[in-house]
Amino acid sequence: MINSPVPVPREVLPGSVPLDLSDVVARPVLYRLGESDDRARFDALLASGAVRETHDFIHDQLAELVSCLRPGETLTGQQHAAAVDALCGGVERHHFGSWVWYPWSGRLVHVLPEREFRRVRTDRNRDKITDTEQRRLLERRIGVIGLSVGNSAALTCAMEGVGGSFRLADFDVLGLSNLNRLRAGVHDLGIPKTVLCARQMYEIDPYLDIELWSEGITEENIESFFGDDEHPLDLLIEECDTPWIKVAAREYARAHRVPVLMDANDRGLLDVERFDDEPDRPLFHGRGGDLTAQAVRELDPAGTLAYLLRICDESRLSPAMTEALARIGSTLSSWPQLASGVMLGGALVTDTARRILLGEPVASGRYYVDLEELIGAVPALVGAGALA
Repeated sequence: MINSPVPVPREVLPGSVPLDLSDVVARPVLYRLGESDDRARFDALLASGAVRETHDFIHDQLAELVSCLRPGETLTGQQHAAAVDALCGGVERHHFGSWVWYPWSGRLVHVLPEREFRRVRTDRNRDKITDTEQRRLLERRIGVIGLSVGNSAALTCAMEGVGGSFRLADFDVLGLSNLNRLRAGVHDLGIPKTVLCARQMYEIDPYLDIELWSEGITEENIESFFGDDEHPLDLLIEECDTPWIKVAAREYARAHRVPVLMDANDRGLLDVERFDDEPDRPLFHGRGGDLTAQAVRELDPAGTLAYLLRICDESRLSPAMTEALARIGSTLSSWPQLASGVMLGGALVTDTARRILLGEPVASGRYYVDLEELIGAVPALVGAGALA
């Protein structure tokens, strides 16, 4: 058996009934039936009655694999069957590839072996991403801090094959107010955001390597989050709401020469800091001054807000965000965020992460893809029927 379920520690929310998360798992179990131990455990799973649904479309996946490897060829039924047999190398179909058990849904799914699975799953990326580039991307490790906005970025990276290993950090659980911008359902309420994101990513690619930091980033664990010489981060996506962590993450990223991306979820702002190329670059492009993470942590609420406005460049905030600032804590509970902006941010972060990880020229700076400016505020320039 390749992976075993890892239970999430029991957590308690202030003022709430304790959440029994002792049986919540975030990692699927992979069975390779060519191995006797896996066959025995697989048979035990089937006998347990825990499997609610079985999905075995390995024949269709093999057919797609043939098409991917031999595009443009017209094969007879016999030729196609021979091509499939050759791919299986004499292995019985039922034993070919992996069986993936998702404990949280009760689904058992039969998929191709890792290399072949990824070849088919990313086939439509070609040649916006070449085969060689795709392999390079899947060798990279990405850290994501903050899994509200960061959820969209992590999922888009997983879908596009940008990164094969991930570290996900967030201390929070999914609340009802998160469902205006996170791809989740009411059945997920109360689940740690790290677990939710990992499950969604594993359902896209069960061969991913995902580490969870469900306690969030702390002074004690931030160094290990960035990894050692053998398992370093290649890129950090920072999307948390805690000011001192935003600063500390960049301090460590600069020390470890890790590039940092942040989607501000306002006016389509993408922030790029190339600490890999510029290890002496000031944090937040100098907007934060010389305040350290510890100094930011000691700021009072008014000082914290002033600091956030400096690093976000208050003069360039959207009118809606600017107007909301004075109302947070009175008529607004928190920062306003929309699903459309979060999804846009996931796209911007993933596209830029891909470019950086492939060594394409991406300069540090702030980039705006402001849909209000590009679309909403543009007067009509064509007649009513011109776009038909």
